[in-house]
Amino acid sequence: MNATIINNKKTGKKVAQGMMQNVLEQFNSAAEYIDLHRDIQKILKITNNEIVVHFPVKMDDGTVEVFTGYRVQHNNALGPYKGGLRYHPTVDIDAARALAMWMTWKTSLAGLPFGGGKGGIQLDPYKYSNAELERITRRFTYALGDNIGPEHDIPAPDVNTNSQTMAWIADTYMSSQLPAKRSNNQHVVTGKPDGIGGLEGRDRATGYGVYITIKKYLQNQNETLKNKTFIVQGFGNVGYWASKFLEDEGAVLIAVQDASATLYNSNGIEVNSLNDYNYINENRIAGFPHAEMIEKEEFFSINCNIIIPAALGNQITQENASGIKAKLIAEGANGPIDNEAEKILIANGVDIIPDILCNSGGVIASYFEWLQNRNGEHWSLDKTLVKLNQKLEESFNKVYTYSQEESIDMRKAAYCIAIKRIEKAYIQRGIFP
Repeated sequence: MNATIINNKKTGKKVAQGMMQNVLEQFNSAAEYIDLHRDIQKILKITNNEIVVHFPVKMDDGTVEVFTGYRVQHNNALGPYKGGLRYHPTVDIDAARALAMWMTWKTSLAGLPFGGGKGGIQLDPYKYSNAELERITRRFTYALGDNIGPEHDIPAPDVNTNSQTMAWIADTYMSSQLPAKRSNNQHVVTGKPDGIGGLEGRDRATGYGVYITIKKYLQNQNETLKNKTFIVQGFGNVGYWASKFLEDEGAVLIAVQDASATLYNSNGIEVNSLNDYNYINENRIAGFPHAEMIEKEEFFSINCNIIIPAALGNQITQENASGIKAKLIAEGANGPIDNEAEKILIANGVDIIPDILCNSGGVIASYFEWLQNRNGEHWSLDKTLVKLNQKLEESFNKVYTYSQEESIDMRKAAYCIAIKRIEKAYIQRGIFP
C-alpha cells in the first residue's frame, strides 16, 4: 500500500498542536542555552520522515472500515528510530511529530544507540473486538512495509497497545520476509511476550523508572519514600507499576484518576486491590468500593507530596497548575505539563522530574530486549532490573548534577545533555553533501 503525507484535522488536533508547540519551545530553550550550532538546530527542528497510511479492514459483521495510521521518524543520528505505537482517537500527524521528537531526546539522554520515532492508529480500541484489533494491527504492519525494520525503525507498545499487539506486528513482519531472514527479524519490535523473545521485566520497566527517579530525587533531599503520599493519573501499565514499587517502599497512594472516574481515600488505596478491580472491570476504576468518587477537576489540587501524571499529554495546564499543592511532579506520561503551566509550577517551587528522564525505563528495557534478540540470549528478571537500575541512576545523576551546577531546572538540564550528544554525532560525522 502506498504511503502518503496528509494534514490530519480530526480529533485531538488542538491537543497535538499544543504538544508540538511544547516540545519545540523546550528544544529551543535548551538549544539557546548551550549555543547549539545553528545548522544542527535546523536539522533537529524537523522530522526526517512522516509516513501516513490508509488501509481497509473487514469488521466482524462483514463491513469494511478504512483506518489511518502514522509513523513519524524524527532523527536517526545515533541509531535506528525507536518509539511506541499508540491506538487512540487523539493520534494524528502532529501528535506523532511531537512524540517522535521526545523519543529522540529520551534515547539520547539514556545513552542508547537509538533515534526517535512514534506513531499509531487513530481509533478507540475499546470499540473493536480482539479479532478486529488483530486484523487492524496486521493490516497496519503490512501497510508500513519496509518503513519499519530491526535495524531501521523498531516500534514498541504505548497507549492502548501491549505485548499482544507487538506479537501480531512481529509475526506479520516476519511472515512478509524471505524464509531465510524470518528468524533474524524478531527484534523488529520490542515489548513482545516472553515466549517470542520478549524481555522479562519489560512490562514494569517504565513504572520502575518512575519509581527509581522519584527515589533518587528524595535521596538528594535527604528524604525517603516512607509515608510520602502520592496521586496517579492513569492506572494502566505505567501507573500501576509505579504505584506498586512506591507502595512497597512505604509511600501511600491516596488518589487515582482515569477516564472513568476520580477516586480518593485519605487513608490510602491498596494498589493490588485496585489493580485486581481494574482488571475485572475492563480497565475502568469506576465503582472501586474502597475509595470515594470526587469531581475530576479536584484531582491535581489534592494535598499530597507527589503527583504522577501517567496518562496523556497536556493534562496540567495554566488553568489547574496554580492549585497544585504537591512539591514534586514525576512525569510518567509524555508531555503531561504544558509550558505555561510549567512556568507557574516553577515559580511556586514545584520540582519536575521530566518525562525524557522519568519514564525512560521503558525504552531502556526495549534496548535490552533488542540486544537480547540480536545476540540470541535470554535475560533473567533479576539481570534486567539490575541493569535497568544502573542505567536509570546514571541518567538521573547526570541530570541532577548538571541542573545543580548550572542552577537550571531538571527539564532544561536533561534536554541540554541529550542535545549535546546528538550535536557531537553530527560534528564528528559531518553532513552528507
